[in-house]
Amino acid sequence: MNQRVNWPITILIALGSLIILFPLYITISIALKSPQELAESALSFPLNFHWDNFTRAIEATNFFAAFKNSALITFFTLVFTILSNSLVAYAIARNMHRKLFRMLYYYFVSALFIPFPIIMLPIVKQTSAIGLNNPIGLTILYVVYGMAMNIFIYVGYIRSIPVELEEAAIMDGSSTWGVFWKVIFPLLTPINATIGILTCLWAWNDFLLPLVILSDSADYTLPLVQYVFQTEFGTDYNLAFASYLLSMAPMVIIYLFAQRWIIGGVVKGAIK
Repeated sequence: MNQRVNWPITILIALGSLIILFPLYITISIALKSPQELAESALSFPLNFHWDNFTRAIEATNFFAAFKNSALITFFTLVFTILSNSLVAYAIARNMHRKLFRMLYYYFVSALFIPFPIIMLPIVKQTSAIGLNNPIGLTILYVVYGMAMNIFIYVGYIRSIPVELEEAAIMDGSSTWGVFWKVIFPLLTPINATIGILTCLWAWNDFLLPLVILSDSADYTLPLVQYVFQTEFGTDYNLAFASYLLSMAPMVIIYLFAQRWIIGGVVKGAIK
């Protein structure tokens, strides 16, 4: 049976792909060019691949030290975000009939409407005063600032899970703690994957929060060390774009693998 092609949708998908692929092509092209080739044309494909741009970028940014800082901050942010946010959301979702928990839910969600620049200066002063202007403090801030959106997502998902599953587990002798870890948390796999990816992308790529919080250059993350290519008199675009590719490669790889996991998790969740 022949199926008709939906040309408007196909054309939109093709245009969307070009919008994404063209900047990626420019980035790769500039990263592999010499300054002379870049001066002649930014759009042309490089005649010779200058792989030494990546080596020089690694040396200029102290890439592996910054990579370690970003990896540790992102990992601990991910772990503590999923553990703490899911617990808080579970408590709220199963007690929405109580005024205190309902108000707590709206309190968290209201934080979505507060722009970060408004609270940036007080946060900088507080973290500096209590000695949290370091990766530990930055990790805590990521977990806290992510709670508004994460709890909003978690609560909606948890409320769709039948309460009868928990009641059956309680009748079998499980405590509230046991019900969460043995019944609820496994069912949160698809939403945990979604929140996990969003959290990783945010913590890995964020520039503003590390800029205002981290006081020691030895603690700088990958987005911060890109500053080394910008001077008073110009920017070394070839090394800068090579460094950008090195920085985004880990998240691209993780996203490609985790995307498959999300799709599988959503299908399992739908079946359940």
